[in-house]
Amino acid sequence: MFRHAFQYERRSEPLLPWRVFLLRRVGKTLLAAALVTVLSLVIGILGYHITEGMGWLDAFLNAAMILGGMGPVDTLHSVAGKLFAALYALYSGLVLIGMAGLLLAPFVHRLMHRFHLEGRHEGGD
Repeated sequence: MFRHAFQYERRSEPLLPWRVFLLRRVGKTLLAAALVTVLSLVIGILGYHITEGMGWLDAFLNAAMILGGMGPVDTLHSVAGKLFAALYALYSGLVLIGMAGLLLAPFVHRLMHRFHLEGRHEGGD
């Protein structure tokens, strides 16, 4: 399923029209980013709720702040909560870097594909 969802144009194929590019490539990328974000938030909310006994709203706030790179809001009291927060912060940093790459990939690929096509039309290959 995912293999074909993120398949880009081949070297011999022309660039997609902007409308198709935005709907197909960027739309699928945004959907994937949203799914990863929601899944990551659910992990964080459950982790804070279980390890620290936070209410659902406080757990959501702490998970969202860490996932967004801002840091925790509430002071953590249990060892399990502190360990979870540390691991969740490391995970969130990787998700942030991964999302940046995922969101930039369609645009970088389009730019590189355009350079390749222009080079081919100028006589190079």
